[in-house]
Amino acid sequence: MKKPLLYLLVLFSTGVFAQEHFSGINTSRRTGLLNANLNPAELVNLKNTYEVNVFNFSANVSNNKVTFGDLVGGEEDFEELLFRGNEPVNLRADIDILGPAFGFKIEKWAFAITSAAKVKANLTDVDVNLGSSVTSSVGNAILGTGTISTNYNQRVAATTWGEIGLSAAREIYSDDTNKFSAGVTFNFLFPGSYANMSVDRLRGRITEVTGNATLSDAQANINFAYSGSLANDFTDSGNFTDFFAGGLSGFATDIGFNYQWLDTQKDDSYKLNAGVSLKNLGSMTFKDDNNVSNNYNLNIPAGSGLNLNQFNGVSNIQEIEDVLIQSGYLSQTSSAKDFKVKLPAMFAAYADYNVYGNWYVTGYIQQKLKDDETNNQIAIQNLGTITPRYSLNSFEAYVPLSVSEIAGFTAGIGFRFGGFFIGSGSILSAAVSDTDQADAYMGFRFGF
Repeated sequence: MKKPLLYLLVLFSTGVFAQEHFSGINTSRRTGLLNANLNPAELVNLKNTYEVNVFNFSANVSNNKVTFGDLVGGEEDFEELLFRGNEPVNLRADIDILGPAFGFKIEKWAFAITSAAKVKANLTDVDVNLGSSVTSSVGNAILGTGTISTNYNQRVAATTWGEIGLSAAREIYSDDTNKFSAGVTFNFLFPGSYANMSVDRLRGRITEVTGNATLSDAQANINFAYSGSLANDFTDSGNFTDFFAGGLSGFATDIGFNYQWLDTQKDDSYKLNAGVSLKNLGSMTFKDDNNVSNNYNLNIPAGSGLNLNQFNGVSNIQEIEDVLIQSGYLSQTSSAKDFKVKLPAMFAAYADYNVYGNWYVTGYIQQKLKDDETNNQIAIQNLGTITPRYSLNSFEAYVPLSVSEIAGFTAGIGFRFGGFFIGSGSILSAAVSDTDQADAYMGFRFGF
């Protein structure tokens, strides 16, 4: 299973790794649809009466094992790096494409229509002993026995989907120095493709002799769920680009509130801009013709064994399921044709403060609201960011400093020139020290 298990990490090969989409620019003083994507209440703060988003792209991956220096050095096999040590492997890989969008203000109201395409892949709490056994080469001369006893759900999953959003916001109260607003976004969801493999509460023993790994005396609950192109082959990167293939089949809501302490000495400016939002409150139903969601009990008695080398070279999730069924150690407990997948619901809060002149500093926190272990849950991570920035009307420079639950501390840099922006949430930390991530994003929008 060398390629299948690790292909969900394919985004590593692009050279872009991170933890937060559009870090720093999504809280820019040049308020646009990116700000409204974080908090729909920001629509009433648009810098222009009309705002057009042309294209925004962000790719990121965060992990707790492989550093940037490891990848550049290339002295060890990727599998060995990923499954070293004793801590379970966690990885979050994301691509966010914010497509054509349009927003406008009218008196105390503001409205927008947006489009987006998303890819999310993750490894959640994958045991290093199990992972190294199913990905090691046959030629490894290993002799030994290891025991696995986990009280959590190990997952390898990927999801693609598209969104069309309708947003509305209204100024609730304002005077010379204060302004309150609220907003909501209704997202119509278009499932693309999905794959989930999980092993819950695994107990067992792995024996390795001259590269042959055997799992014995084992019990676990196993889930295989798949839909669309990722069911057929997840070693083909093209299968990660089916965003709207499943048609309209889901709904989600974002709700936000915003407060501004206005600067009476400057036109159209503030001393403090703060907001809170609840995002991704919803789910989507996958209904493709090849839909499957099967749950099994795994029971390998003492004295019997499952040869883990059978998974080498397997290229799709159905083949992995078939190998296990043919082993005779699986008993099916439930099966479903259509199934729901929950979006990564989260709470976000931020505050942008004018320190002096054109100097600002922003604080941002993100807290997930769901458990990543759940099989039908798209994973996300908790993080916090402090961003000092120098902001003019046509130019902005900023340095996001972040701490995430998976990769730890990162430092990046970004720039805005008019409506064009480019940046990274961790390129500075990658340049000066060994970091678990790096990232890149860019985009263009304009107002009139």
